[in-house]
Amino acid sequence: MKEPAKPSRSLRRKIMRLGWVFILALAGVTVWLTNHYLTQRFTETTRNQSELRQALYAGNIISELQRAQVVPLLLSRDPSLIGALNSADFLTTSQRLIELRDEIGAKSILMLDTTGRAVASTDRNLLGSNHRAAPYFVEAQRADSTVFTLHLQENNAMEFAYSRLIRHDNKGIGVIVVEVDLGKFERQWSGISDAVLVTDSTGRVILSTEPRWRGHPLNEALAEQEAPSAIQRAIDATADWSFIPPDAYLFGEAVMRTDGRIPFQGWRMTSFTAYSPVRERVNGVLALEIMGFALLLAGSFWWLSRKARSERRVALRESAELRQLNLRLQREIAEREKAERSLEVAEQTLAQSSKLAALGEMSAAVSHELNQPLAAMRTYLAGARLLLERKRPAEALSSFQRIDDLIGRMGAITRQLKSYARKGDVAFEPFDLRDAVSAALSMMEPQLRSRHVSITRSLTSEPVIIRADRLRVEQVLVNLFRNALDATRDVAEPALELILATGDTATLTLRDNGHGIEDLDHLFEPFYTTKAPGDGVGLGLAISSGIINELGGRLTARNGRAGGAVFELQLPILRQDSATAAE
Repeated sequence: MKEPAKPSRSLRRKIMRLGWVFILALAGVTVWLTNHYLTQRFTETTRNQSELRQALYAGNIISELQRAQVVPLLLSRDPSLIGALNSADFLTTSQRLIELRDEIGAKSILMLDTTGRAVASTDRNLLGSNHRAAPYFVEAQRADSTVFTLHLQENNAMEFAYSRLIRHDNKGIGVIVVEVDLGKFERQWSGISDAVLVTDSTGRVILSTEPRWRGHPLNEALAEQEAPSAIQRAIDATADWSFIPPDAYLFGEAVMRTDGRIPFQGWRMTSFTAYSPVRERVNGVLALEIMGFALLLAGSFWWLSRKARSERRVALRESAELRQLNLRLQREIAEREKAERSLEVAEQTLAQSSKLAALGEMSAAVSHELNQPLAAMRTYLAGARLLLERKRPAEALSSFQRIDDLIGRMGAITRQLKSYARKGDVAFEPFDLRDAVSAALSMMEPQLRSRHVSITRSLTSEPVIIRADRLRVEQVLVNLFRNALDATRDVAEPALELILATGDTATLTLRDNGHGIEDLDHLFEPFYTTKAPGDGVGLGLAISSGIINELGGRLTARNGRAGGAVFELQLPILRQDSATAAE
C-alpha cells in the first residue's frame, strides 16, 4: 500500500503564509471587538460608580441639613437665651453659644436683637455688627417657622444658614442664626478625580470643587476658559477613541456627565468624570491580547524552524532505520510465536481453573441446601425417639412420615442442582402461594418452637394462585425463614411478621426484629455472609434471588424503620384467562 504523497515545500510555505495572514486578521478583529465591548462595559461601570458616589454625597448633604434644621427651633425656646434678650445681659451668652456649637457641630451660631445687631456669637469678632439687611434676618422676621437662606459672600464663599425668630409673650425679641458647614463637603470632594458641583432651583452653582464656579449659572460656569486644577484632573484624556459619544465637553475635552437630584428645595448635583480610567483598563486587556497573538506568531516561526531541522535529521536517520527494520521484524515474529504458545497454555490452565471453581460452587450449594432438611430430620428423629419411649407410636409414625417427606425433598434438591449444569424443563404448575408458605413454616416448625419465636401472619382470605416450581418457591421461603432465625438469635423475644398482599403481583413481606442488614449492596452476591465460619457459606440469598428472577419475580431487602430486616418477594399472579389457556 502506497503512502499518500506529501505536499511540496512551496505549497507548505503558501499554507503557512495564509495561516499568518489569518492570525493577523483574527488579531485585528479580536482587538476591535474587545475594544468595543470593554469600552461599553467599563464606561457603564464607571457611570454606575459615579451615580453611587453622587447618591452618597447627596445623602451626606441632606443629613447635615436635617441635623442643623432643628437647632434654631431648640435655641429659640432656650430660657437662658430668652432671658438674656429680655434683660439685655449678654455677658455669658456667647460662651453658651460656643458650647452649643461644639455639641451640635454647626459652623457658627449668631444671635441678633430686633434691630439686627449681633448681641452674641461664636465668633467674637462679629459682636456688635449689624445684620439688618442680611437675608437670614429679613426672612426670619417674616416667617413663623425656621427658614433656610443661602448667600454668596464677597470672598466667593457660599453661606448656608437656618434662622428663626425668638418670641416671648407672642412678640419677637430677636433672631437666632445657625450657619451650616456645607463647605466641608467641597474639601472632601477635592480629593477625587471627578469635578462635582451643586446647583439650586434657579440653576446657580452653590457648591463646587472649583471655587470660580460658585454664584454663576451652570452654563456660564462650564464656559470658563481657564482650566482649574479640579477640572484638569477630571479631563486628563479625551473620548475621541470611544465608541460612545461624550456627555459633555469642558475646555475642549470630552468627559462623562452624571446628573442627580438632591431632595431639598430643588437642588441638583452634577459630576464630570474623566474617561482615562476606562481607557487604562481597556488598554491593559488589549495589551494582553496583542501580546498573546505576538507569542502565537513567534511560536509558529519557532515551530517551522524546528520542523525543518527535524526533517533534516529524519532524512539522515532513514537509511539506518531501514537496515534495522528487518532485524526488528524478525524479533517481533519470534516474540509473537512465543506469545501464542504461552496463550494456549494459559487458556488450558484457565479452563481447568473454571471447572474446579464450578465444582466448588456446586458442592457449597449442595451443602447449603441439604443442611436445612438434615437439621429438621434430626429434630424429628429426636421427637420420635421421645414419643416411642413414652409409648406413643401413632404420633411417632407421624414424625417418621415427615422425615420421609424431607428425604424426598432432599432428592428433589439434588436433582434440581444437577439442572444447573445442564438446562432442562422445569415443572411449572399452578398452586396457592399460601400453601407454600404453610409448608415452609411446617418444615421450620422445630426450630421456631425451640426458639419460642412469635409469628404474626397476615394472609389474604382468597387463594393467591401463581404458576411456578413449588419446590423451588418453598426452598426460597425456607431460606428466608432460616436467615430470619439467625438474625434474631441475640434478641430476647424474637418475632417474625408475614404479610401476603395481592395486586398486580403477589407480594410476600417478611419482617424480623433482629439487628438489620449491614451491607445491602453486596447482600445477594455469592459467598457473601456475616455468619461465623461453619454457620453458612453465603449462597442462600444468591440462589434464592436467582430462583425468583427465573420465575419472573423479584426479591429485595431493606432495613425497617423500627429496626430489623425486611425481605419482600414479588411473583406474578396467574390470571384466570392465562390459567384457562394453559389448561
